[in-house]
Amino acid sequence: MRYVALLRGIMPMNPNMRGEKLKGVFESLGFTNVQTVIASGNVVFDSPSKNTSALEAKIEKAFPIQLGFTSTTIIRSKEEIEKLIKKNPFKGVEQSKKNYLIVTFFKNRHKELCTVIDITTGRTPDFMRVVEKKYGKEITTRTWNTVGRILKKMQ
Repeated sequence: MRYVALLRGIMPMNPNMRGEKLKGVFESLGFTNVQTVIASGNVVFDSPSKNTSALEAKIEKAFPIQLGFTSTTIIRSKEEIEKLIKKNPFKGVEQSKKNYLIVTFFKNRHKELCTVIDITTGRTPDFMRVVEKKYGKEITTRTWNTVGRILKKMQ
């Protein structure tokens, strides 16, 4: 099966969070066809397992041992990402200098929150604090454009 691991809190300024190191961890866990998508913690990989909770736990356990940090890992299958894009939750709205289209992925709910942020009145970090307060920290957010790039890499 083809998956994407959406990693929370990845900062490319930390040398242990860079794509090549993340890729190495995934390969050491036996995953194949491993590729990173931009520098915000998106790792595409293949695994014969269909148990996404077990895959998430395996990856989360490896980070502190191999790279010295923890990260919430949220996995979606290629089919789930395709379904989300096909649903087109932002139909009729374009990302621009005035608004930002983002998708918040939930670890345990296998659903997403799709939000248009008017960036003329607020900032993304403000939104993130509100969402975190309401839903907890087992979430991660990506732009709609990044979700499209992830699917393209999964093909």
